[in-house]
Amino acid sequence: MFRTALRNLLAHKTRLMMTALAVLLGTAFVSGTLVFSDSVGSAFRDRMSKSLDDVAVSVTAGGGRPGTDAKDERPLDDRVVDSVRALPGVAAVRPSVSGAAVIADKRNNPAGSEWGSTGANYVPGPNGKDSRYPIVKGRGPAAEGEIVLDAGTAGKTGAEVGGTVRLAVDGPVMTKKLVGIARTDDPRVSAGGSLALFDTATAQKLFGKPGEFSELVVSATPGTDQRKLTAEVRRVLPQSFEAQSGKQLAATESRMIDEQTSSIRKTLLVFAGISLFVGVFIIANTFTMLIAQRSREIALLRAVGASRRQVVRSVLIEAGLLGLAASAAGFVLGLGVATGLRSVLNATGASLPDGPLVVEPTAVLTALGVGVVVTVLAAWLPSRKAARIAPVEALAAIDQAPAPRGLVLRNSLGAALTGLGVATMLYVTTFKNSSGLQYAMAGSVLTLAGVIVLAPLLSRPFVHLFGRLAIRLSGVSGKLARQNALRNPRRTAATASALMIGLTLITGLTVAAVSADRGMDKMGPQDLTADYKVSSSSYRGLSPEIARTLAGQPGVDAAVGLRTTGFQTDGHPSLALATDVAAIAEVAHVRMVGGSLSDVRGTSAVAVSETFAKDRGLKAGATLPMSFYDGRKAAPRVVAVYRDNDVLSSVLTAPALVDPHMDKVRDDQVLLKAAPGRAKDLPAKIKETLGGNPLVKVQSQDDLRRADAGNIDDILYLMYGLLGMAVVIAVIGVVNTLAMSVFERTREIGMLRAIGLDRREVKRMVRLESVMIAMFGAVLGVGAGVFLAWSGGHLLRSSFPQYQMVVPWGRITVFLLLALAVGVLAALWPARRAAKLDTLEAIGAQ
Repeated sequence: MFRTALRNLLAHKTRLMMTALAVLLGTAFVSGTLVFSDSVGSAFRDRMSKSLDDVAVSVTAGGGRPGTDAKDERPLDDRVVDSVRALPGVAAVRPSVSGAAVIADKRNNPAGSEWGSTGANYVPGPNGKDSRYPIVKGRGPAAEGEIVLDAGTAGKTGAEVGGTVRLAVDGPVMTKKLVGIARTDDPRVSAGGSLALFDTATAQKLFGKPGEFSELVVSATPGTDQRKLTAEVRRVLPQSFEAQSGKQLAATESRMIDEQTSSIRKTLLVFAGISLFVGVFIIANTFTMLIAQRSREIALLRAVGASRRQVVRSVLIEAGLLGLAASAAGFVLGLGVATGLRSVLNATGASLPDGPLVVEPTAVLTALGVGVVVTVLAAWLPSRKAARIAPVEALAAIDQAPAPRGLVLRNSLGAALTGLGVATMLYVTTFKNSSGLQYAMAGSVLTLAGVIVLAPLLSRPFVHLFGRLAIRLSGVSGKLARQNALRNPRRTAATASALMIGLTLITGLTVAAVSADRGMDKMGPQDLTADYKVSSSSYRGLSPEIARTLAGQPGVDAAVGLRTTGFQTDGHPSLALATDVAAIAEVAHVRMVGGSLSDVRGTSAVAVSETFAKDRGLKAGATLPMSFYDGRKAAPRVVAVYRDNDVLSSVLTAPALVDPHMDKVRDDQVLLKAAPGRAKDLPAKIKETLGGNPLVKVQSQDDLRRADAGNIDDILYLMYGLLGMAVVIAVIGVVNTLAMSVFERTREIGMLRAIGLDRREVKRMVRLESVMIAMFGAVLGVGAGVFLAWSGGHLLRSSFPQYQMVVPWGRITVFLLLALAVGVLAALWPARRAAKLDTLEAIGAQ
């Protein structure tokens, strides 16, 4: 039977080619994901190991140790550094301080990415050089007015050693002399960021407090026990700093890397699984048709003594060999997929480090195993069906319609699954928050499974309806196409279901994304009345001086700075927004429920949002206990309650209450209201007023909406790309089904040609059948996608009240037109093959 399976596989190479291609693409997605995640993890570990080579102990800011008191706290200063350096086994101590420094390029825009604009101190060693930042030109910084840049940033600014560099940290523009250019392995810089190095005193002034550090890296002498050294270092540290051994740090970093790569891997494997699931329909369809075409051969095998088990085994061996060959080719293609994934994600800002492809044995075995198992499982039911056919029955007929009882059972099961899924999704609409997510996922799976099972039943009315249109347009070709599509509804349904799955997900994602986009459009004008938002491109905040400077400029009616700080109340974390309460109504639409904002003054009074008040049982006159993260507490009185507002936090206070609890007072943003008729010219005036500060980002309400919409569209297009593989496999399924259908109808096509059907009408018949199948899958997919998006969208409304379902009819029309194009293109080769059949040879075919 093994020889029989091998002979059948080699004898039907052309007919199995499309099936092999479907397995190949699905396996390529799986193997590419596994190799990609292994390669990225390895690259991160390589970078980490290089940076931790000389690290025996790492000291960083922590959450404090149990039993500590804030009044006993000490800074991480030179005295602590000297104490650590004096410990036995310490070879060297590198104290560092870092933060965000935005360098201006030739056009006064940030030279580095918003998240990668890094500033740090240059720490000369005994030889006068910092081994972490090798100088390739010039020297290191030694005075307040000097700076060193990485080579890439120096090129963007156009500055040469001896020239000047413009930069900003959290306030006005500074100009410093470029004294050197350094090399760095920092992945943030290599992924598009920038690096600025200062002498230690200057870095402390810019990023922290004079004389204080944020981190220590301790190197040990040979033979020193890291665990004992870490305990000694911890003993002399300030309470709010934590020491980790190099081994502990490596383990922590490795665990974080595994978590990050694991989340990417799981996400991509979901889409790979969708592609393979779509491939199951193609494989099952192919083997069902192949077995039907070989029913005489199988009958002869049974007649000469082959048992049912041997027939099943023969088909499964054939499927296994096909799956193995396709999976091996898919794994090779997956290496290219892995390389492409790195490039695509880096283009979206993922900043993945470079490194060689890492091919683990588990990735190879998993990819091959998945391909073989999926192929064998998909071929199992067709093989059992073949084994159940009696030899006499098989010799009497080549293709048989499915048993009526089978369709009755299938329709009953499909109705039950669909009904249960729809009922679950309707139940989801009663949830007021995201707690119904599990029900939504289960309901979506049940609904989709039910529609797939019911597809043969649903195909009949659709094909009849579409067939009427085809008959009017094409006459006899349309009638024949309708009869062919109805001849085996299971085959038609299986082929259409592969396309339906992809379009269901694409439609659902599109409806949800467009609805969220419209909701964000409503958020801006609803709560924000300012014309512009000024923020920091480094996300580190702005100096309060900027708000005061802008407030006095011509054309500005109001410039209100907003800054937030965290606190806890009754053990629950919250945010307090500090601002000029008297001016906030000029830049935001504040609707009061009770009390007045004019009573929010000093440190003794606050206003709270309506939801915050309800959740904590607060009313005007109540006391709000606030525990700040610096260890100090406050108990202001609630004097006003306002409706929930997207601009304001849960608690609104005067700056006097929160400023003492901030390490460095910074505004998160400044909201500007332009004078009448002056809004258009204001952005240029703001930049000019602030001296072309590269730190400052000015956005109008339209800019903010476009930025939010851009994020949604980026995610949506990425999803389109990932789901595109499933759609491609579905298209292959249509081609495969039509090609094999043409083969099994060879004699019939010959008879049609003999009685007068010309080549053009044969082509039209095959194309119309293909279009019917594709449009049936598209209509089912779009309908299911819209329903699932509508019912699942209710989960967002509690946290996103502006969300309201919008059906993007334009995009849905595009999806249907693409399905139409798929039907036409998928039929090109099968239709051409059918039209080329020789009439006499076709009539004589077996």
